[in-house]
Amino acid sequence: MASSALKKRKRGVDEPEEITLRVSEYPEKIGPVLVSFPALEPPKSTPFRLYSQTASSSKDAIVAGETETVEFVSTAESQQTAGCTYLVGIYNKRTKTTTLRSAPLHILARNVKALKNIKPMEASVQERIKLRNTLGETFGTKKAKAAIRANERNKVDIDAMRGVAGHIQEDIQENTESLPTQEEAKLAADSSRLIPPYDNSATRPDDVYKLHDIIPDAEFNAISTSALKHMDSNKERVSSLPYTRSNWVNQHLSLLFSAPKTNKTELKILMYISAMLAFRAASRVVGEKQVLQERLKGVPSIILDGLITRFTESSRDKDQAKITPQMETMLLTHMFALCLRIDDYATDTTLLAKDLSMSAAKVNPLFKSLGCKVETLSFNELKRLGLPDSAAATKRAVLKVPLEFPKPRVKRARR
Repeated sequence: MASSALKKRKRGVDEPEEITLRVSEYPEKIGPVLVSFPALEPPKSTPFRLYSQTASSSKDAIVAGETETVEFVSTAESQQTAGCTYLVGIYNKRTKTTTLRSAPLHILARNVKALKNIKPMEASVQERIKLRNTLGETFGTKKAKAAIRANERNKVDIDAMRGVAGHIQEDIQENTESLPTQEEAKLAADSSRLIPPYDNSATRPDDVYKLHDIIPDAEFNAISTSALKHMDSNKERVSSLPYTRSNWVNQHLSLLFSAPKTNKTELKILMYISAMLAFRAASRVVGEKQVLQERLKGVPSIILDGLITRFTESSRDKDQAKITPQMETMLLTHMFALCLRIDDYATDTTLLAKDLSMSAAKVNPLFKSLGCKVETLSFNELKRLGLPDSAAATKRAVLKVPLEFPKPRVKRARR
């Protein structure tokens, strides 16, 4: 037991009086308590009682009281006052001793008796959304307000849809009956490809794309090779071509004339490919026939007319020919089909990509749309084509039968 003495002067008395302070030896026993009313304060005449599980301890005790309309009871926060201790001093006049006892603090909450048996109404999802939108319209940013209005516009009225749901299902059923089967859809997709006409039942690569389906007979017969045959050097022959900056064409032209006998058909195909390259390079003036003819002087007029007819479209506002992206794809796939024929159906796509100022990543899909597979050649294939072993490091577009076109990609749903 700890004690101390303090001196206190009484009013009108000069002699000091000794007062003894003591700390209770039983701090856990039930004794005085302190209460706090954070909200509503009851009248002073309201009776309160202290309840405890054990009669000799104030631990886990609660304070409760009530008026005619309100109940007061200790909250759980009353026991969470760690780090702070309240003491109450009790003065004994007989012994002139003040005893300090622990007085736990009880924070009282109030419950209105009339509302005790009324359960709170839970807000529905729609009500929460409505309240949230109201707050957003009042305090939100411009971006948040725009998003709220967009959601309101896109909201579907379920009640209004109930009456027409049956009709919609009937319409869907009627329309789906006329949808094509998977095989019919595949045939329709194959027929709409931006490639030359093809024979899907061909058993040899030579029979897949017919030459006359790419170069009409009248245009093929209009190509003259006599001038090239009478030239002495390959440099002179290249300079006479419609397009002189194609390494692929120039290399194959040199190979043709280095052979014991020049293949006339392949020479005409090379000259036609050169005309197609020149036509693509002059895409800005394809709508002006006279200007185009001056740029492609060595190209017969019938070939120019055929290229304009097959690989250009007229704009809606102007009756003038134009190479649209779709028409450019058609032009390139027709050209690549001719290149495959010259290369014995194994074409170096990287070399062609450089001639076209395109990346191989854009050229390869066009060859794949023709039914090719872009891959490196085996030793036997290199030997058959007469290519050196070093060519095995270069990927080539190889046309194989039976013909297989790339399948459309299915986009995955975002999660």
